[in-house]
Amino acid sequence: MAIRRAANRPLPVLINQEGGSAAAAGAKIKADVEAAFSDVGLPASVQLIEGADIRPALKGLDAPMVVIGGGDGTLGAAASMLIESDRTLGILPLGTHNHFARQLGIPMDLPGAIRVLAQGQRRRVDVGMVDGHIFLNNASIGFYPSLVRSREQEQHRRSLPKWVANMPAAWTALRRLRHHRLQVEIDGTEQRVRTPLLFVGNNLYSLDGGRIGQREALDRGELSLFSVEGRTRLGALWFGLRLLAGHADLEADFAVATTCRALTVRAHSPQIHVALDGEVHSLKSPLHFQIRRQALDVIAVREV
Repeated sequence: MAIRRAANRPLPVLINQEGGSAAAAGAKIKADVEAAFSDVGLPASVQLIEGADIRPALKGLDAPMVVIGGGDGTLGAAASMLIESDRTLGILPLGTHNHFARQLGIPMDLPGAIRVLAQGQRRRVDVGMVDGHIFLNNASIGFYPSLVRSREQEQHRRSLPKWVANMPAAWTALRRLRHHRLQVEIDGTEQRVRTPLLFVGNNLYSLDGGRIGQREALDRGELSLFSVEGRTRLGALWFGLRLLAGHADLEADFAVATTCRALTVRAHSPQIHVALDGEVHSLKSPLHFQIRRQALDVIAVREV
């Protein structure tokens, strides 16, 4: 049995009621989750809370395992309280994209995800970190943070779902495309880049067709770094289409494409917007990235 819980105590389940499919389901998500846990014989104490309350709730919770329902941003907030501890993170993929859950092989349906909690196995995985902030998937500077900020404005202004707001937001971000002059330092070697997008991944991301956005491993103790070559708006659009089709050229399309354990990024501005797992933060330059190897204990699909 994968579940570690105190005797005679229900499993604590915290759900971000504001995000993704949890928000779409409304108040009935609580009853649905309780019923799904009951079906596999696991007593659970389910709470619907706001995303901002994830960290405080975990801080006051004494349990060997906690289940978090939400998307990548919610899981990242929870992971920041659980890394390098003896507590285990269980995942209910109730966000919009659920990249981290998919990477762990967790089914996107509620009953399937809860079966993994009951029958899966514990794994220790890496987390990325930049100046005290963690990311489970990736961090980026440039186009993507601009897209996220535009999407949030569209959602607020027009009350659109995230996936719908992405379309006008992408066009706005492309129209406002700017190139960041950055200085990247790895192992004492510095390189100046002028880029519309700098991407740092927790472990190595694939650029192959059909596997864009996937990683072969989450525990190899490395960051992947991709700095896109400077280009016009039309060139950036063409690059994006080729990237999605798996036809990116490492030499022609990227000023830097490498892996490392740590790096430093310096910007001309004292503050820079950085997207961490889809959440935009304003951080001070220079940015110090590192990999924290096998720092997080999670429940994932049992390997055969």
